[in-house]
Amino acid sequence: MDLNSLKNLELLYVEDEEDVMSQTKLILDDFVQKVHVARDGEEGLKMALELPIDIIIVDINMPKMNGIEMIKTLKNDHNKNIPAIITTAHNDTEYLIDAINLKVDGYIIKPINIKDLINTIYNVMLPIIQKKEIEGCAHVVESLAALVGGKKIEILKYIIDKLDDENVFYGSYQDIMDALDVSKPTVVNMFKQLIGAGILEKVKNKVYRFKRTDLIT
Repeated sequence: MDLNSLKNLELLYVEDEEDVMSQTKLILDDFVQKVHVARDGEEGLKMALELPIDIIIVDINMPKMNGIEMIKTLKNDHNKNIPAIITTAHNDTEYLIDAINLKVDGYIIKPINIKDLINTIYNVMLPIIQKKEIEGCAHVVESLAALVGGKKIEILKYIIDKLDDENVFYGSYQDIMDALDVSKPTVVNMFKQLIGAGILEKVKNKVYRFKRTDLIT
């Protein structure tokens, strides 16, 4: 389980019990980029509509608007299908049925077990994170297809073949020119394009790290 994949997430935590909220937020801060907090369903609904929230953790029993009503309003009235995990101190069948009908992504009984909560966040978000990564790869491949052709694809293959175990390329422009019989402007331009696309990163002179290891295969 690679919890580093959660580092870019913005999470909305809706909880009216101050002690529970502050203690849980303190731990969540270590796993995600940003934890937004709301203390009732109305405030949570407003924040979910205004902020770039990736996932919601919401208690059921709260003043003004409970967690079920908040998620239902988001889905039905605003067509916002943000992944949601419900927390409750009440193992009540009625709440469970409501949560199932709303197709919430997780249901956690208080007192919250932090390990279970983090695992649930990870399991809920992993397919979404992977989908974004695949879409990102597709975008890079499309970009490469537009800029790479002829000798340039040979240069890319040469770089990949010469990577060490840490995906670092040690080599000069001259090495590539000699091996592939290409001109220096072609090699220089290719490196600039790969760096600009976020595929190569210059570490120091004649040393480059291949950043998009997902493209190597």
